[in-house]
Amino acid sequence: CLFLLFQAKSCICHMCGAHLNRLHSCLYCVFFGCFTKKHIHEHAKTKRHNLAIDLLYGGIYCFMCQDYIYDKDMEQIAKEEQRKAWKLQAFTPTVVSHYQCTMTGIGEKYSTWEPTKRELELLRHNPKRRKITTNCTIGLRGLINLGNTCFMNCIVQALTHTPLLRDFFLSDRHKCEMQSPSSCLVCEMSTLFQEFYSGHRSPHIPYRLLHLVWTHARHLAGYEQQDAHEFLIAALDVLHRHCKGDDNGKKANNPNHCNCIIDQIFTGGLQSDVTCQVCHGVSTTIDPFWDISLDLPGSSTPFWPLSPGSDGSVVNGESHVSGTTTLTDCLRRFTRPEHLGSSAKIKCSGCHSYQESTKQLTMKKLPIVACFHLKRFEHSAKLRRKITTYVSFPLELDMTPFMASSKESRMNGQYQQPTDSLNNDNKYSLFAVVNHQGTLESGHYTSFIRQHKDQWFKCDDAIITKASIKDVLDSEGYLLFYHKQFLEYE
Repeated sequence: CLFLLFQAKSCICHMCGAHLNRLHSCLYCVFFGCFTKKHIHEHAKTKRHNLAIDLLYGGIYCFMCQDYIYDKDMEQIAKEEQRKAWKLQAFTPTVVSHYQCTMTGIGEKYSTWEPTKRELELLRHNPKRRKITTNCTIGLRGLINLGNTCFMNCIVQALTHTPLLRDFFLSDRHKCEMQSPSSCLVCEMSTLFQEFYSGHRSPHIPYRLLHLVWTHARHLAGYEQQDAHEFLIAALDVLHRHCKGDDNGKKANNPNHCNCIIDQIFTGGLQSDVTCQVCHGVSTTIDPFWDISLDLPGSSTPFWPLSPGSDGSVVNGESHVSGTTTLTDCLRRFTRPEHLGSSAKIKCSGCHSYQESTKQLTMKKLPIVACFHLKRFEHSAKLRRKITTYVSFPLELDMTPFMASSKESRMNGQYQQPTDSLNNDNKYSLFAVVNHQGTLESGHYTSFIRQHKDQWFKCDDAIITKASIKDVLDSEGYLLFYHKQFLEYE
């Protein structure tokens, strides 16, 4: 029926000449009329042509029932015609210029919604809301291991339980503009979220996702065990490339200057300050990052300093046991000043000569989701091994001490409590942990995910089991996912 759209000489209302206002086409004759202004209604009444099709979405409207007809066969026909419309777009741009063709069919771009006065009144008189209860399992679903694919399954569990990413996909915000939508990883992720939150309890088989990963990240193809961190970065990269940002992407407020959902959530800005040791001139660069890789004690890289709270005090929400390394320790080491030495002199713009310098990394802009990669796999010319050092990590994390704006509060790499530590914009909550059991040569990935506040579950491929907060915090930890607190809601 949608072929009428392309056979018509002009897709405008025959009564007022408008092309918007929910244009409908009569199914008895070639007539286009506005639904909003009821021009199609007048035509139906005078001609007794009681069926019309919505040219935007393909729905059939019956004027006798005064409602749309939801028929399975008609819906399938509409989908087929929508696919034809997609293919035809390249050849008939003038005909479909008023319509936004997407993978799922012809549809208009989403606009923001504001409640009407009537809706606000209804909300005030009906304050009771449906919400997720403590025993609710919606969103929990196991994943079948397709042959050493536990590295993929644990990352999928973390992504599908990322609060803002979940809200994006469940609100159907993705509009695919790829020439071949079947090869779009973002479309597959959208389907995956629908599968996870459909209420089905049987394990999902992610074969399409695996195929797309092999297609777009060929270094991960094959049935050998892969690194979960490497898969995370590859997945974010492909999702970023397949997302469509608007025309103002270069003005986006993140270091990647992209407003796709991946960059909005995962991209932060890392500031690097190189200071000349002669004139003390500072050269600053800011680079985008999706995760922060942290060195651990026991690696060939010297680890310094130890926690100032090793006497049993609490720093950044972490209880320090004597000799225990904390996530804060790793972050302090990551952001400490580092002397580059005489073998790595740089040409100072102030001295106009090569001088020794120090380099310091700090956070210029924090992402909504902060992912920390604990570097447990060491590869060097002499050895390949896994570092099993236990690292204590907190449920709540304040990143204020590691911000570029807090740099003055650290003297010579020693921690000092910043005066603006109450800045809620820099506070995070843990929502997922990926763990690796076994050795470098033979191992298995599992994950802990937070279903809602204080409700944790262990995901071991197809098996989902309840977990305690102690189980989570006592785990070894390989990838730690934190979400900004002020952007979360239950």
